[in-house]
Amino acid sequence: MRHDPTTKLYFGTPIFSDYLDYAFAGIVDDEVVGRAFGVPFAFNVKGRTELPDGGWDEVIRWSHEDRLIDRKPTTMSALEITLAAKAQGIGNALAMLNALKVCAKKMGFAEISFPVRPTQKHLYSRMPMSEYIKLQRDDGYPLDSWLRTHFNAGGKIDKIAPYSMTVVGTIAEWSQWTQAKLQNSGMIDVEGALVPVLISIEQDLGVYVEPNVWVRYFL
Repeated sequence: MRHDPTTKLYFGTPIFSDYLDYAFAGIVDDEVVGRAFGVPFAFNVKGRTELPDGGWDEVIRWSHEDRLIDRKPTTMSALEITLAAKAQGIGNALAMLNALKVCAKKMGFAEISFPVRPTQKHLYSRMPMSEYIKLQRDDGYPLDSWLRTHFNAGGKIDKIAPYSMTVVGTIAEWSQWTQAKLQNSGMIDVEGALVPVLISIEQDLGVYVEPNVWVRYFL
């Protein structure tokens, strides 16, 4: 996902230094096993009356614009919660999620939003996100474990962000990124991708447009 060019507006040098108050490391026994990032932005201003269809990409662009014109943020979005394999499944994801919520409250924000990348969606890459989020276990909770964590933490699904992240590259780049043999044009399933990648051998181009799910918390 780091090949999404919008990442440079947040993680790029020296820009990232301005976001350190929204960046966290998860540490167990003096070892970093997780990380979490958030981004502040102004909401309910002209052109921003609802969470964007452009999801992850768009809130980074909004924040970048706010910095350029010195506009004060009024809320924040999470960008990432990542854990090492050995730190997963034992409540650390919830701890990182709560750290971002505490951060938002400390900054004086009344809410925080998450452009959620459902954990098991890649197993249903051909299923529309609108259908996937309706899948439930027998107990009525979401089938997806990450959506279920947000549900249990009090988050509410606001909407789908149909083009939350966009990654474009040549066939050679996609082959390097995915270790897949891309020899035919069409919608190609790639390991870990939530939706297929559009591959055009003729144009030497691969395009991945990932949908996310906006989950909102009122603090």
